[in-house]
Amino acid sequence: MNYTGILFGLATFLIIGLFHPLVIKAEYYMGKKSWSLFLLLGVITLALSLWVENEYTSILLGVVSFSSFWSILEVFEQYKRVQKGWFPMNPKRKSDYENPKKY
Repeated sequence: MNYTGILFGLATFLIIGLFHPLVIKAEYYMGKKSWSLFLLLGVITLALSLWVENEYTSILLGVVSFSSFWSILEVFEQYKRVQKGWFPMNPKRKSDYENPKKY
């Protein structure tokens, strides 16, 4: 039997699951500008996935890369969820929600 697909499915599930709280925390502490960190992480892991020789490591780096790219969208969606009151607002950045800046 070949368990490779199942293991990569599990790894992908865990990586995506890890990014959900990362997006929430990044938006809470840094706001919408945290998108640039996800972009940087995505570009770095994408480049590494092209250069690493181990196929399995390359696959996992690709999953991290595209999860990072998806998180960029999720940061802006998280901002909207905070505005709706679905998630707590960082009281230190209250002005970001009262006078929203366009990005």
